[in-house]
Amino acid sequence: MGKLAINGGTPVRSKPFPKWPIWDQKEIDALTNVVKSGKWGCLHGDIVSNFEKKYAEMHNAKYGICVNSGTMGLRLALTAAGIGSGDEVIVPAYTFIASASAVIEANATAVFVDIDSDTYNIDPEKIEAAITPRTKAIMPVHFGGRPAEMDRILEIAEKHNLKIIEDAAQAWGASWKGTCVGAIGDAGAFSFQSSKNITCAEGGIILTNDDELAKFARSHSNCGRSEDGMWYEHYYWGTNVRLTEFQGAVLMVQLERYPKYLALRQKNAAFLNDQLRKIDGAEPLKDDPRITSNSVHLYIWRYKKQYFNNVPKPRFIDAMKAEIQQISSGYSIPLYAQPVFQNKAFGPKGTPVEMSIDYTKYYLPETERACYEECIWFNQNMMLGSQEDMNDIVEAIIKIKENADEL
Repeated sequence: MGKLAINGGTPVRSKPFPKWPIWDQKEIDALTNVVKSGKWGCLHGDIVSNFEKKYAEMHNAKYGICVNSGTMGLRLALTAAGIGSGDEVIVPAYTFIASASAVIEANATAVFVDIDSDTYNIDPEKIEAAITPRTKAIMPVHFGGRPAEMDRILEIAEKHNLKIIEDAAQAWGASWKGTCVGAIGDAGAFSFQSSKNITCAEGGIILTNDDELAKFARSHSNCGRSEDGMWYEHYYWGTNVRLTEFQGAVLMVQLERYPKYLALRQKNAAFLNDQLRKIDGAEPLKDDPRITSNSVHLYIWRYKKQYFNNVPKPRFIDAMKAEIQQISSGYSIPLYAQPVFQNKAFGPKGTPVEMSIDYTKYYLPETERACYEECIWFNQNMMLGSQEDMNDIVEAIIKIKENADEL
């Protein structure tokens, strides 16, 4: 019997990390009040509209438009910004598929750019090489809650007259140089899906400081209506992706307690940064003083197998799961390697769509290294743990390193 739990040894911990979602009687009371009010849709109540205002204000934005998902938020933000057929949008290749699928839904083309291995965000220095006469927007993803390098991205966008649509799906309350992300560019979208730091099961919000963009985003989300027009007149393309008052009620409660949990995530992340720096081969992401708040939806670090007896990342993940029950290897393949992009299956029933770009030709080395060799996540519920929980994470990494010959 080995020392490692994967080989029959005693695991570092046997108890689970904190459960998610976190809720209490406040959510129940809020939902009950909506039921009793009889105003279940946001067109009849004022809870969603109040949440929009509160969330926008919290993020230094003039407008907030709630929608049924973060994906739809990105998609409508693109359209409201004037992105459409024949246009190209630059997107990092290490992110959730929604970042790129929103571009496809807007009838535009996703052009992938590599990430910076120090940040796991889009590498600004690789953006300009991907710009063509068809490029109309950049979509920086504030991955894991860490703001992208917005100074350089804003500079590039201004130079080439490009829109910036921020994917802030994981970045509630994250800030760059004291300004919350989401409306630093032309617009941004956040997600309230089940796994997110603030959740109502599904849902999202578009933030912007642009009057015209806000007007069209709201119209597109509300059947093409105009706020200053007749109810049964539909002025623009639109669909119904409104949020319900039930979801708004839950979000209001979730938002109230968010500052406390944000502080806890950040405290735990700072502790892990300090401890992992002491372990050769367990590298936290690079510090950047311009990041004045990181929402820590994911705690991300780099695994260097040469310090762990050359144990491959999948085997290390298995060993960690045996020790502490929970850990994530992150995205298993780059976005351009997803079958939908390899086959350009963007038409009905997966029908290939003709376009000049060939996703089978992509090879972005830092993205590939993140997927297959280095990137490891601790999910957001883990970051709500106690000091003892954080100690267990560190102990497990050290234990595996010291006994890597067993693997």
